[in-house]
Amino acid sequence: MEASLVIPTYNESDNIAKIVEETLKISAESGLDLELVLVDDNSPDGTGKLAEELSLKYPGKIKVIHRAGKQGLSSAIREGISSAAKGIVVVTDADMSHEMKKIPALVGPIARGEASLCIGSRYVPGGSIKNWGFVRKVISRGAIILSLPLTRIKDPVSGFFALDKSIIRDVELNSQGYKILLEIIVKGKYDKCVEVPYAFTDRKRGKSKLDLNEFWCYLKTLYSLLLYKYSSRRQ
Repeated sequence: MEASLVIPTYNESDNIAKIVEETLKISAESGLDLELVLVDDNSPDGTGKLAEELSLKYPGKIKVIHRAGKQGLSSAIREGISSAAKGIVVVTDADMSHEMKKIPALVGPIARGEASLCIGSRYVPGGSIKNWGFVRKVISRGAIILSLPLTRIKDPVSGFFALDKSIIRDVELNSQGYKILLEIIVKGKYDKCVEVPYAFTDRKRGKSKLDLNEFWCYLKTLYSLLLYKYSSRRQ
């Protein structure tokens, strides 16, 4: 099996080396041929420089994309997917909150032709969340409830997923903020989606980027996707 792993970064100097080394170890142990695509938004903490050093340490394994400034997570993911050399792309955060050992389980169904979209899910049997407070859990559940007119997938706001690049070929993706997966679910051209349980663990290093502005971006994304879905139905 082979895949590209897109990791958007902004001020992740505390985590970038750890996630790269852990992911490459899992890749070697599982026999998964993995390309890492690190997309940095000109992090003032030096994350981009560290990414370049890692690409020299692991030649042929890491592609680094430097962007001019903080342009947002969704646009970083779009650029990473566009630059990925492999036909299957996995997306994850850089903060070590996702269970990297689940990457082969996300890639497998797509490589075998059993699905074209595979989501790391916190809300299917076997999935879990660790170290979240009550407010964070309410926000997450609320975001999923708001998405019900668009999809019945259990975790449509996950930041950990894999896709066959062909499902978004010629699809215009323009969501802002953190929830690009929901846009892919609504607009993507896929036959089957699989949810794979994983344990989400809140970041131990660095600062979370979730704030009121991100939730506002999510509300705007919901509105635009509702317009898209129901206008498409009328057509």
